[in-house]
Amino acid sequence: MTMSINAIIRFASAQTAVESYSLAPEKLLKGNPEQRLQNHYSSPCNQFNSGIWQSESGAWKINYTEYEYCEILEGVSVITDQQGQSQRFTVGDRFIIPAGFQGSWEVIEPCRKVYVIFEPK
Repeated sequence: MTMSINAIIRFASAQTAVESYSLAPEKLLKGNPEQRLQNHYSSPCNQFNSGIWQSESGAWKINYTEYEYCEILEGVSVITDQQGQSQRFTVGDRFIIPAGFQGSWEVIEPCRKVYVIFEPK
């Protein structure tokens, strides 16, 4: 299948709707952060997605079934594993969270990131 130049998605000019949502109460650890999502692309098989995610300050449990590449555009977050080890992520940091990772995500300062997700079958 050949695609034209019009198939390229530029995040800066994409007219994707913003979805706002709250986390499930059983996931919350601190606060009740409003989160926003602009999913600029979903593959036809729905296993590959990419866009912009934002969150207010708070903390919640995470359990990754997908692989996620993240690039922090704004704010500060701390990700902690189940053993209590943590890493701090700030503007410019790029990282991958592997499928199977469990722990918590805490937004210290309102955060905005680019995400690229692959969900294996």
